Amino acid sequence: MIRALGTLLAGLLGLAFGSFLNVCLSRWPEGESVVHPASHCPSCERVLAWWENIPLVSWLLLRGQCRTCGTWIGLRHPLVEAAVGLLWASCAWWWLPSVFDPAVPAIDAVGSLATMAGRMAFYWLLVALAVLDSENFWLPNWLTLPGTALGILCAVLNAFSPNPQSGIVRSPITQIALNLAGIVIAAGLVLLIRWIYWLVRRQEGMGLGDAKLMAMLAAWLGLRGALLSFGIGVVLGALYGLLLTLPAARREQEQWGASKLPLGTFLCIGGIVSSYGGDQIISAYLRWAGL
Repeated sequence: MIRALGTLLAGLLGLAFGSFLNVCLSRWPEGESVVHPASHCPSCERVLAWWENIPLVSWLLLRGQCRTCGTWIGLRHPLVEAAVGLLWASCAWWWLPSVFDPAVPAIDAVGSLATMAGRMAFYWLLVALAVLDSENFWLPNWLTLPGTALGILCAVLNAFSPNPQSGIVRSPITQIALNLAGIVIAAGLVLLIRWIYWLVRRQEGMGLGDAKLMAMLAAWLGLRGALLSFGIGVVLGALYGLLLTLPAARREQEQWGASKLPLGTFLCIGGIVSSYGGDQIISAYLRWAGL
């Protein structure tokens, strides 16, 4: 009962933070404050009523349009709210049992609660970065760098409270060193690809923001998880690139051959997938490859 109620509350809280994230995603690229002015229609500038700010519900009631001028609001708003809500609910479903289990020592329960809060922040950042890159080709340092620092902090805390179910016992110093090394390797992979591309084409093919995003993924997921995220991101990016070569897409965009791909968006999607089933995906791949 507590688990179900906690999951529901976390999901509702995620919807609220997803709604706030939509405000940020609309105003950050324009350099506007996320506090003032109040939520309003960007076309007619009418301030929204309270019932027009209810996550998901308002969008459905208004059919995705401003009730005054009829401007299309866009699918990004409900998708972001739903994504954050579902991700936060899943965090609560996974970690709350150990938080309220009387058999779990108090210090471990607090650690689980901190881990859950940290993972919620991680998912919020991934959704934010995915949208910013897809809409603006922008991965701001003030999101990726604090996100990496927070991931390192959580890794340090987890290093001093090892999970016996993992079957791997390492000293905290060793675990922290491995985490930092994974961050350097993950970021270095993108920098290496970026350098090779420049040598061949004499132009930049990947931004430094992608390297910093990879560092953030490694801080949270470890090197294996970050590399899996990169692999998934590359595959998704390749599929997206193939879609751009279709005749319909080429008619709509004359310079389709020079189109930019929001790799950061695909890396974020890969990070979410890796955080849920990374070990299982890697194990299945190794079995398939006969390794």
